[in-house]
Amino acid sequence: MPETETVRAFLEPRHLALAGEIAAFTAREVAPLPAPADDAGAREQARRLLGLLGRGGWLRHAVPQAEGGVAAGPDFRACCLIREALAAASPLADAVFALQCLGSLPIALAGDSEQRRRHLPGVAAGELMAAFAMTEPEAGSDVSALATVARRDGSGYVLSGRKWLISNAGIADFYVVFAATDPAAGGRGISCFVVEAGAPGLRFVAPQVLSAPHPLGEIAFEDCRVPAAARLGGEGEGLKLGLRTLDRLRATVAAAACGMAARALEEALAHARRRRQFGSALADFQLVRERLAVMATELAAARLLTYRAAALADSGAERVTTESAMAKAFATEAAQRIVDGAVQVLGGRGVLADHPVDRLYRSVRALRIYEGTTEIQHLVIARGLLEDA
Repeated sequence: MPETETVRAFLEPRHLALAGEIAAFTAREVAPLPAPADDAGAREQARRLLGLLGRGGWLRHAVPQAEGGVAAGPDFRACCLIREALAAASPLADAVFALQCLGSLPIALAGDSEQRRRHLPGVAAGELMAAFAMTEPEAGSDVSALATVARRDGSGYVLSGRKWLISNAGIADFYVVFAATDPAAGGRGISCFVVEAGAPGLRFVAPQVLSAPHPLGEIAFEDCRVPAAARLGGEGEGLKLGLRTLDRLRATVAAAACGMAARALEEALAHARRRRQFGSALADFQLVRERLAVMATELAAARLLTYRAAALADSGAERVTTESAMAKAFATEAAQRIVDGAVQVLGGRGVLADHPVDRLYRSVRALRIYEGTTEIQHLVIARGLLEDA
């Protein structure tokens, strides 16, 4: 289960109970699933996981219901605990949960009552799969450079362009899409739209295959017509909405990193106790002990930064940019080191394709890139420091 003692100061009693519940669910429903062997298997399993998470009630934490409608955002500490547990058992299950958060939060933040009613209950129930379509071949960290355009045409818009490296591409029921309604205005001319999978002119181009199977791909908008009611918020407000979404969910990426790191440390500890070399357990060797100590210390530090940022987001703070950037940058880099350290402790076993640590090794690398690279997070942190000086 997600380790809560280190971060207890940032949690409420309901979070402590939830940690035990998600651990039991994950052990019963998620851990027994075989790791998908290829892209097709990942796509099939992602839909299955969506149903499991919906029926288990876990997606309600991503899209909480409030009296009279849908609340404006999730319980971020709950989402962190859930992502920790899922990532430790199945990086794909974590990704499915994460995309439900990422694809629904813009609707919760900026959607009108009809947009919320149309999409969010289905997301919470695990009946609608969400996707977040921002990245393009020439627009990654520099979102303002995106080339997809949304041209006004009568009572609606016509979208043209391509998005790539999009999780759930080809299997999502709807996409939250960022496109330029005023290309000359740069970032101030970007708007956000909800585009349903069946929209005329929306085409799944091809999968993009990762070393760790994950439903990723490219989509194209070929004179894709959507009604004006598909726009979230006002024209030109899309970039602000997208960045606000990423700000608040960035700590949950750090939590996923903590989950992967915790599983790697667990596997390394078990192996060090069990494996004997030169007449002694690996755990008796000082160099192995030193490595395990560093791994555990980095994991504890990563968790503290993660839940500090999540607690701040839950407090209703207007800006959590610096805290979330610190959490993501440190936790994802630390997780990479911890998983690599576990491979080193396990030796040959750690690079066998069917071993959990090898799967973690292939999965953890992407966390240092998506939703803002480590380098971008460092720039964000420095900007915050200099602005406060």
